[in-house]
Amino acid sequence: MSSRVCLSAEAMEALRHMKETREINTVVLRRADLAGALVVEVEANLTQEELLQALPVGEPRLVVHELSFGSREGARRHEQLLILWQPAAAGGGQMDSYAAAYAALKDCLADARVHLIAERTDQLEYRKLVALVG
Repeated sequence: MSSRVCLSAEAMEALRHMKETREINTVVLRRADLAGALVVEVEANLTQEELLQALPVGEPRLVVHELSFGSREGARRHEQLLILWQPAAAGGGQMDSYAAAYAALKDCLADARVHLIAERTDQLEYRKLVALVG
């Protein structure tokens, strides 16, 4: 990661916990301040509806989410997503800071092969996410 973007120890532990135990499916990260480390805001096993409710209306966030779905062949699949939540109401300085963190995390999270930027909750609807990864 670049020197301007770093994960707090808590954030690194949450991402490790998600990968190794599968007890949780979502980690929502926020900047401690514009120049600060990424810290955990939410670490939980969220439904799709709960995920959408966890996103603030006027502030960006970084989300690592394990999407579970059935393939066309009927097999159960899981795909890790890296989402930059960037609502239109967020300030420009915040957006730039989160965009830099998003770019750095894309390089760090090898398991997150699907990356997307969302400005509205309808872009994160379950069927749209499944179509994106499927």
